[in-house]
Amino acid sequence: MSTNPFTNEPCLVSMKTACALTSLSRTMLNRYRGEGRFPAAVSLGDKRIAFVKSEVSEWISARIAARAANDNSKSGTQAA
Repeated sequence: MSTNPFTNEPCLVSMKTACALTSLSRTMLNRYRGEGRFPAAVSLGDKRIAFVKSEVSEWISARIAARAANDNSKSGTQAA
C-alpha cells in the first residue's frame, strides 16, 4: 500500500492526479468508475473525492500485466 512518507498512513490522490497517473481524462475515469472498472473514490466532502494511491497504482499494474498476457497469447497463436 502506498503510504505518506511523513506519517506512514495511506496516501490519497486527487482526481486530477489520478488522471495524470493513468493518462485518462476525467470523463473516461468517471466512466470507468461508473462501470466498476476503476478503484472506488473516497468521499472527502460534499463535492470532493480522492483515490487511494496504492489502489490506483495496482490498477495501472494490472493494465500492464494484462497487456503482457495479451502479447504472450498473440505470439503463441502465431507460433502454432
